[in-house]
Amino acid sequence: MKAFFQNLLQTLFPSTCACCGDVLLTGEKQICINCLANLTATFYSAHDDNHTERQLAGRIPYQHATSLYVFRKGNTVQQLVHAMKFHSNSDLCIFMGRQMGLELLHSGRFDDIDLLVPVPLHWRRRLQRGYNQSELLCRGISEVMGRPVNKRALVRHRNTHQQSMQASGDREENVRDAFSVRHPDDLQGKHLLLVDDVLTTGATLGSCCDALKSVNNLKISIATLSIAH
Repeated sequence: MKAFFQNLLQTLFPSTCACCGDVLLTGEKQICINCLANLTATFYSAHDDNHTERQLAGRIPYQHATSLYVFRKGNTVQQLVHAMKFHSNSDLCIFMGRQMGLELLHSGRFDDIDLLVPVPLHWRRRLQRGYNQSELLCRGISEVMGRPVNKRALVRHRNTHQQSMQASGDREENVRDAFSVRHPDDLQGKHLLLVDDVLTTGATLGSCCDALKSVNNLKISIATLSIAH
């Protein structure tokens, strides 16, 4: 009976691809197979000294860093990220988090991660959007890797301007001292994975890591869904 009603709902209100809008076929989830194939993969996760690590080098004391896809204006990855952030598609965020988890698990370089920490939104921005996409990415990663999510480790105490609207030279100043750590003793001796959706200049991640410097004996790795080229 449950399967009957699910099939009926799919017939009356078919699920569509978050990127292209085509009706999803049986077995497809959130994204059609064509759009999934068009996501420009970086293949960074298995390699040290990848482009993400080089972009963050000297600013963030990371153990490992990776980004899964290349974000370019007009490409399928941009459509994907916009659907996650601006189209109220929370299920898509979790689905893409699972994709991240699978790649991180397969790489073997992130096996000693203790916990997952999302880059936080200010409470006003979260209220407007309804969720924090980075937190939902963490939830998907957690389902695959079995690591706990600490969504309260970092707090964004200043409601900064949207980074994508800032000139690249202004982004560091925009997020300077925007984050603080809650209960730093809970993070001591841990290896955390800091998770975000897009890496552009690295200013936001850098500001998060500046706040985390107050924690003794902490190791940080970075994973973003995409990197802007």
